[in-house]
Amino acid sequence: MEITGTIKLINDTEVISDKYKKRTFVITTTDKYPQDIQFQASQDKVDMLNGFKAGQSVTVSFNLRGREYNGKYYNSLDAWKVSFAQATPEQTQSLNDLF
Repeated sequence: MEITGTIKLINDTEVISDKYKKRTFVITTTDKYPQDIQFQASQDKVDMLNGFKAGQSVTVSFNLRGREYNGKYYNSLDAWKVSFAQATPEQTQSLNDLF
């Protein structure tokens, strides 16, 4: 799955155990009704966020994960790729108007 939005925040890496670490981040979608969506990157993927900062437009590729634990159900959005978003034709046009 993929979604595009603006980075709202990137948290520090959390070391859960000596075998597991994760880093969460939030993007705000650019829909008519923007949504703040939290993703997580784990293990070797936590470093992929190092080149990004709040306010940048990105496309996040992720997997939707679900699991049951003690009769409760949990979901997570596991990011496996983050890249700078491609400019839409409208954005490209408005950038050209600046020059």
